[in-house]
Amino acid sequence: MFTGIIVHRGTIEAFERAGGGARLRLRTTDPEPFARGESLAVNGVCLTVLPDDDGALVADLSEETLARTTLANVRAGMQVNVERALAVGERLGGHLVQGHVDATGTLLSVTQEGDFAVYRWSVPRDYADLLVDKGSVAVDGVSLTVVEPDANSFGAALIPETLRRTNLGNPHIGGGVNLEFDVVAKYIRQLVAPYLAKLSS
Repeated sequence: MFTGIIVHRGTIEAFERAGGGARLRLRTTDPEPFARGESLAVNGVCLTVLPDDDGALVADLSEETLARTTLANVRAGMQVNVERALAVGERLGGHLVQGHVDATGTLLSVTQEGDFAVYRWSVPRDYADLLVDKGSVAVDGVSLTVVEPDANSFGAALIPETLRRTNLGNPHIGGGVNLEFDVVAKYIRQLVAPYLAKLSS
């Protein structure tokens, strides 16, 4: 489990396809050592990492991960958001993030409003009902507050600290992002789906 509060970044050192999956090698700015098998969210994707002898981290990516997330498009030199798993007793500053990406979206626009930046991303129609104004969403692992969602897109206002600490501070219109919707909203939708189906029939 994660919080979506990004403190450190990582740099991709290598990305190699292997069979149906891939192997990722990265180095983070986190000075604390990593344990073998520790969970790490990389651009919002929960991965199991193995520390290398020189301090780098190696993770294996399944075919499902490559198909569902933007990690299939990473390359050496890219900056990624990294977050260690939440420890019991730590503050939950963002919202509960599982590291299980639901879908991908693309950046549609960026509007500067003083020191803030208002971003707007596309969202697949099948997931649009999981977004509510002032609700939470994880974009590339970053916990953000939803602004003005509609059937095809949603916005979020990014503060200077978020722009400085995460790779969202280097926007690229049309660039893909990993989206994870609020887990509570997903459970509620699943629970009420049978009743809504009965009502509609």
